[in-house]
Amino acid sequence: MKIFSPTISRLARLRHWRIEEWMAHPIDIQREVLQDLVTHGQNTSFGRKYGFHQLFGTRQFKAAVPIHEYPDIKPYIDRIMLGEENVLWNTPVSWFAKSSGTTSDKSKFIPITAESLENCHYQAAKDVLTLHYHNKPDSDLLTGKGLVIGGSHQVSQLNEEIFYGDLSAVLLQNTPFWGQWLRTPELSIALMDEWEAKLEALAASTIKEDVTSISGVPTWTLILLKRILEITGKSSIKEVWPNLELYMHGGVAFTPYRQQFQQLLGDKVSYLEMYNASEGFFAVQDIPGGDGMLLLLNHGIFYEFMPIEEYGKAAPQTIGLKDVVMHKNYAPVISTNGGLWRYLLGDTIQFTSLFPFRIKVSGRIRHFINAFGEELIIDNADQAIDYACRKLHCQVSEYTAAPIYFSQSANGAHEWLIEFEKEPADMALFTKVLDGRLQQLNSDYEAKRHKGIALSEPVIRSVPQRTFNRWLKSINKLGGQHKVPRLSNDRKYIEQINALLATDTTLV
Repeated sequence: MKIFSPTISRLARLRHWRIEEWMAHPIDIQREVLQDLVTHGQNTSFGRKYGFHQLFGTRQFKAAVPIHEYPDIKPYIDRIMLGEENVLWNTPVSWFAKSSGTTSDKSKFIPITAESLENCHYQAAKDVLTLHYHNKPDSDLLTGKGLVIGGSHQVSQLNEEIFYGDLSAVLLQNTPFWGQWLRTPELSIALMDEWEAKLEALAASTIKEDVTSISGVPTWTLILLKRILEITGKSSIKEVWPNLELYMHGGVAFTPYRQQFQQLLGDKVSYLEMYNASEGFFAVQDIPGGDGMLLLLNHGIFYEFMPIEEYGKAAPQTIGLKDVVMHKNYAPVISTNGGLWRYLLGDTIQFTSLFPFRIKVSGRIRHFINAFGEELIIDNADQAIDYACRKLHCQVSEYTAAPIYFSQSANGAHEWLIEFEKEPADMALFTKVLDGRLQQLNSDYEAKRHKGIALSEPVIRSVPQRTFNRWLKSINKLGGQHKVPRLSNDRKYIEQINALLATDTTLV
């Protein structure tokens, strides 16, 4: 590893001009990306159905191809999984990323092509490295190893030529040989399926490594770091890994976790947010501490943006980069070098800057509360939780919220289940501060809360530690990339957790 590290580091530092090039010409680059995608797709079953050979511009493409959600594209994916070629993409598909979303019982299988591996996922990973070196010219990142806290699904085989696993497993299996030397733990541990055993193996196998970077979902990373401190008896992770300089995170908003990470990692570690998924690697934070992530525009993904009010319409409209505005919620619609065409991703994003285009993830199309017209989104909830914690000197580990519907004797409200790392001294005051901040952030919520006519004060319940982990385990979603749903427009998840609290005596 020491032989290759200086060479890789030097190459990473020299790549920044490539990023500057597509940042300077975003509209032209996106037009070229679409032309290349359509060329690859024109002789596929999908391309022939929608007349790709006659599409010569964005307007024609949008007019010819309807927006697809996963159920719409699943029949094509089923054909690929049976071995048929040239269905969605014109090169063989040997890998699928298995994704179940936040807590859905039904799995999605997203095709991973050679082009999406190399020109999207791996190219974006190189850009992450390049941006870090650009921001930290004296970095020694590659003198040590990167701790990767990935998913917990073993790679499975459909037939002699087709495999599937969660995205991190697919990426690890296809990493070049030199990449294996730059990361820890070893592949057999990284791909362990059972999260609790994997946690112990991760801790035991990495304590004595020279870890210089960590990447993983904040929730599971925190659990691992705390376990490592328990094993070592150290008070800070920097005592375990003195050369640690970077934490790369994604999957959930970092705001509620920032304070805990700073306590565990110290002040000298940089934080870098990434926005990647089975469908592609979309954005990365290019300015340390900045608001938003740089949208990756030259990585085999063509972007459209659906104003959120269009969702559910028979013919929803989308716009391109030149027409987006800041701080408005959009649902990204993507066409990719993995063979997804006008695919509704399911997230909602907001632009935090234009030229260059930076975004932040504001929530999920289906993860919100709008039972009373309040239109509460995850970004509102995360900001309000963070504000209340800073004001009242407490810490939140996990939370979820759902509506309490109107009854004959009471108005509606929101029920919050919150797992505190450090509880507030006054829960009633915490409720008032949280509620007040939500009203400041969201005018629709404020209107519904006016005099409590439509929406009463939130009902907040502090739940025991490990509650959310126990719940995720009970629905076979513990570990890896699985996330607690922050907001839900129905009471399905919150009732499951309440039932668990009523029956699981270990949580008392």
